[in-house]
This record gives sequence, C-alpha cells and structure tokens, in this order.
Amino acid sequence: MTTPIKSVLVANRGEIAVRVLRYAKSRNIRAIAVYSDADADALHVREADVAVHIGPAAASESYLKIEAIIAAAKETGADAIHPGYGFLSENAAFARACAAEGIIFMGPPADAIEAMGDKARAKALLAASGISMVPGWQGEDQSDANLASQADAIGFPLLIKAVAGGGGRGMRAVNSSAEFADALVSARREAKSAFGDDAVLLEKLIHPARHVEVQVFADSHGNTIHIGERDCSAQRRRQKVIEEAPSPAVNETLRAAMGAEAVRVAQAVGYVGAGTVEFLLDADGKFYFLEMNTRLQVEHPVTEEVYGMDLVEWQFVVASGGMLPATQEQIVPEGHSIEVRLYAEDPLDGFKPQSGDIIHFEPEDAAREVRIDTGFETGDVVSTAYDAMVAKVIAFALNRDEAIDRLIAGLSKAPMLGVKTNRDFLIRLLDSEAFRTGAVTISDLDEWAASANGPFAPERVPGEGIAVAAALLASPAEGAVRGGSVKRFTLPLEADGEAVDVFVEQDGPHAVTVSLGEARHTITLLDEDAPHLRYRLDGVDRQACVAEGEDGTLHIALERRIVAVREPSAFSGNDASDPSRITAPVSGALVALNVKPGDTVKAGDVLALMEAMKMEMRLTAAANGVVKAVHAAAGQQAAGGTLLIELELEGSNP
Repeated sequence: MTTPIKSVLVANRGEIAVRVLRYAKSRNIRAIAVYSDADADALHVREADVAVHIGPAAASESYLKIEAIIAAAKETGADAIHPGYGFLSENAAFARACAAEGIIFMGPPADAIEAMGDKARAKALLAASGISMVPGWQGEDQSDANLASQADAIGFPLLIKAVAGGGGRGMRAVNSSAEFADALVSARREAKSAFGDDAVLLEKLIHPARHVEVQVFADSHGNTIHIGERDCSAQRRRQKVIEEAPSPAVNETLRAAMGAEAVRVAQAVGYVGAGTVEFLLDADGKFYFLEMNTRLQVEHPVTEEVYGMDLVEWQFVVASGGMLPATQEQIVPEGHSIEVRLYAEDPLDGFKPQSGDIIHFEPEDAAREVRIDTGFETGDVVSTAYDAMVAKVIAFALNRDEAIDRLIAGLSKAPMLGVKTNRDFLIRLLDSEAFRTGAVTISDLDEWAASANGPFAPERVPGEGIAVAAALLASPAEGAVRGGSVKRFTLPLEADGEAVDVFVEQDGPHAVTVSLGEARHTITLLDEDAPHLRYRLDGVDRQACVAEGEDGTLHIALERRIVAVREPSAFSGNDASDPSRITAPVSGALVALNVKPGDTVKAGDVLALMEAMKMEMRLTAAANGVVKAVHAAAGQQAAGGTLLIELELEGSNP
C-alpha cells in the first residue's frame, strides 16, 4: 500500500535543498523550506512554496536542532521530511522523532542508520558476515595509551577516524608514531565538534588506493539493487573534489563483485532507501569495505547521468511505499559522467575558506555543456557558517575524454565572480595528465599540495588579465585622456594580491598599449555588454566575463583563469603582512588558543586553531617573539580580520 506525499519539508539548505524543492514543485507537491538567520534570503528559501525560520546561523541552533525541524513540519502540515545530506540526514534520533509524529522520514530506518552510523559497530557487524575489511582496531578503550599501543601494533602509516564520522571530518593520516599524539588530539577535537562524539577507530592506510563507492537502493518490499560505482579518488584532506562514473579502474567483473558486496551490506541492516557503500580499491584490484553512508550522496548526479534516472524521484517513490522503479537487470550504464565540486576556497593557500558577495554567477551560460546544481545566484552571499561548496558542475558524454572536455568548457563559460573559488584549480586538475589517464589516487592531491606541484604549482598573473583591467581603468572613452593632457603614465595595480606597476599609453578611444616588464600588449575594447566584454588583444579578438565589486575590484574571468585587479588605496593597511599581529584569516570559530601573554614563541609555532567551512586552520607565528596580548578566547566566534594575538618581535624596540 502506498501513501501519497502531498507536502514535503526539506531539512537542509544549499543546492540539495533547491534540488528537492524544485522536484517537489514539478510534481505538485507542496515544497517547504527551513532557514537560519544566515539564510533568510537564500535561494532555497526563494524556491519554496512556504519557508519557516528555525534559528540562528549556527547549525547547532538551527539545521541540527531536531525540535525546531519537527515543529516546522507540524506547523506547515508536512507529510514527509527530506533530510538532504549532512546535518540530520544520518541521525537515528531524528528519524525516530519523525516516526513518533507520524511524519515520513525520507531515508532509511532508524535502526539501519544507527547500525552504520557507529563505524566501529558497523565493521564488527559486517566482518561477522564475511565482508572484507581494512586491517585496524576499534574498541571501547579510548585511552591515549591504548590507542598509541594499538597504532604501533597496526603499523604506520595509518588513519585515525571518528567512529561517528563521515565526509572526512575527524580523520587524520599519521605517518609515524612521533605524529600520533598530535593527530589524535586534532581528530578528536574535530569529531567532537562535528558529531558530538570524540571516539575514534584506527585503520591501516592502504597506499596507493582508490576510493570507489557503490550506489545502492532498496524498497520496503524486499528489493535491493546496486546502481554501479563512482570513483571519488580525487580528494583533498580526505574530502572529495571530483567524482565520476563509471570508475576508470573498474571493469565489468569487478563492478559485479563490488555491487554484490554492496547489496549484501545493505541487506545486513535491513536497509530501505538510497545509500552508498564505500570501498578502498588497491592496486591489485582487491577491495575493502570502508563505510556506508545512509543517505543520498553529494555526487549522486553522475550516477543519474550514466544510468538515465532521477534518484530524488526514486526517494519519493520508495518513501511513499512504492517498489523500486527498476530491477537489477534493467540497470545498464551508458557513457561517462564527471562532477566537480565548486568550493569557495583558495587551493593555493591551504584551501583557505572564502566568503563574500557573488557579483556574477549565471549557470545558464553553460547549459549546453554541463548541468550545474547550486544554491546560489548573482547577488547572494557566501557565508563561512556552513560548508564551502557553492555548486556542483556535472558533465556527461559518450566517453571519458569528451566528458572532461565538456566539463572544462562548462567551468569556463559559467564563472562565479566576487568570491574566490577553486574553479581554475579544477580546470588544471581535469586537464592534467594524471587525471586524463585515470591515474589519480586518494593521496595524490595532498602530496602535490605539499610540494606545490601539478595543479598546485603557482602561476603568474596572466598579462591578458592585467591588460584588460588597464584598458577598462585607463583607456579614454572618446578621445579623453587620463589626468588632463597626460597620455603616458604608470598605473599601479594590485592583481590577485600582487603589486604590479603597469606603464600605459593611451592610443585613442577605448584603446591602450600596456607594458608590463618586457611584455607589451595593445588592447582595444570592442563591445561591453556587462558582464560580457569583447576586446582585441595584439590583433586577436577575444572575450572575457568582467564584474566590478563594490570596492572597485575588477573580477575578470578569462578562459582558464579568474583574476581580481584593483587600484590600491594609498591609505590601506594590511595586518596580514605584519608578523606582530595575528588576525583571523576568515570568519569562524576559534577552537584552540595555545598561548598566553608572556609566552615565548618561535617562528612556525602554532598559536591558535580556527575552524570555518569544515576546515581547520593553523595560525602560526611568522617570527620569533613574546606574546604581548591575547584578544580572544577559545570557543568564541571571530570575524575575518579580527586581531587575535599581538607579539613583541625578537629584536624590536619595546
């Protein structure tokens, strides 16, 4: 017997909330959103038929507050709650609270969530069923001494993983016993913050290895199937960056074996709904169970593209009591799909989270090349209160090389301007030999980042970007000249934070010659239909997307590089360049403060730890000195740029 869903509340935000709300509206299902103070004007709120405010910006007081979500559902008469991913999506208490109120929880049974949510318990349960496991340890004795002893017995390298964890949170790779104690403290702290539980387990680190996961789906009539695999090996700090289906390392025989094992895992816990079984795949083709995510994954669109289905639609069918829309025999892959996660972060600065106003973002500009799932539009604000992902960009083609090319084209055609993102990094990674040949493994990105190689290699600001900025700032409109009669002058600019002196010669209306060191470019502006700009650079007609921020910064999107250029103010100061002043690099929580006034510090010492957008950042001393003053306390929130610690530098005059 089926129970029609006439109204659904989405207990989430961002792109997944937008995705589910839009599906509901397309089926004449009343679409209900919830929002925090930070999301009052967010896209998912604008998309909903009804929206309910549930609390402050802090997730613990809004999106993680079960009572507030249930109250909103009752107030609006919601038949069902879709949890999305993250937040309460894998919370058994939330699933039970829905059931207690007669509300359909669009996820698996609470017992299945509970069984798989505790990683140690899940491993014990599945090991007894003959599922292949990574060698390691899990147990009740969580003392430092026991964990250190168990780590030595397993051998290094190994992973410390949060028992209640997922998404790379509370996970640390440890290469030697000397690193273990600090890594344990860090993993526990992050696990406690993210999941409210600082218990950990230990696993042998298999290297090299790939992360390959299998999509499973089950209904309440006893049917369980797998829908192929996704390769998520391109990761930074154990968090996924690129996902694709099918995996370039999996053949039909291995796909069938991994799929059958994934189905066994789901059946072992009486699973119903969408879930993902994650495996490690070693160089010899042997696979090991990692964990099961009891929800729809961020990367589910690549499965949809390759298998021609809508997994959100399947969730509605199964949640209403229906049978799976397809049998295992009907699940046949066609083509190749790749997804990248567009993050508001700076990959070349330790993936530092970014925030601010989006002054231009038009996904429709790339509609012919890619699918873009996002929770943001032009004019929206990216906050550090939540995850750094601002969009997913998905390409599909008949083969992998074509999918890569379409994805690069889509990223180029629909830039997000105003907030720094990892777009340029993604383009370099996608076009790298390692990715093109399907050779990327789990550890590669972190190794390249540590050595500043591959897509992490620093690149000079392109002369084309500086020339475009100079033409926009200094070319005469109708024969007029800058500064009265001066036609040749030096134009000081700041390009991506780098000071640049550009020599400009005005050649006529909308035309200049720009000299930058030994390089010399002539540029004429041909047509400006904001934000689209056509220009002739050194005799060749080109295009760029340009948007100006409120502070006058020009955000210029070239084909493979976004450049931020401005004329610096003579009166601006910069605490970030002053080693005596330690400031918050972004808005976030100060999770640890390691010094007090009077302490002696050396260059490289970690003075404090901040957390923002699921990233932990170390604030280190750039020079030797003594702590002069501390202006913050552990546990408090700090806005970006806030002065936290002052140092009396060694050799300075008091």
